[in-house]
Amino acid sequence: MSETNEKIIEQVYEKAYQNEAEYGVCPQAVLAALHDYFDFIDLGIIKASHTLAGGVARCTDGSCGALSGGIMAISCKYGRSRDEFGEKTAAHQIGQDLSEALHDRFIREYGSVLCRDVQQKLFGRCFELRYQEEFDRFVEAGGHSDKCPAVTGKVARWTAELLLDGKISS
Repeated sequence: MSETNEKIIEQVYEKAYQNEAEYGVCPQAVLAALHDYFDFIDLGIIKASHTLAGGVARCTDGSCGALSGGIMAISCKYGRSRDEFGEKTAAHQIGQDLSEALHDRFIREYGSVLCRDVQQKLFGRCFELRYQEEFDRFVEAGGHSDKCPAVTGKVARWTAELLLDGKISS
């Protein structure tokens, strides 16, 4: 990988980490960091990702929002448009393959894609984020100071690597 790409990847990690630490909302943190380097990610997709945070609507029983943001970024480049419904193209297959690679890397790192399982690994417990008292405990335990920002940064980094390569690497 080129020195320029390595620099982009590190900057994407740092920006996603900062976004999550400062503003929360992990899928937006990933997408906003990637948006700074990949012009095919538009502002509407960042907005649309908002309620995917916290395992979908802060319920923690869905996919990690950071992972969802990374997959949305890949789909921005390789996903099919409405006009392409029913079509199967090489680009669509690349998007599927890259998304699967991101998913599999996430599983290797965290053991599950579920927000509650990632929390269990990071904190030793799951927080019910939709309840203020639990959310406050999450924050006190480092939820937005280091734990979720690190997950968000890693997903953004891995996504940038995949987008810059445009192929699956071993």
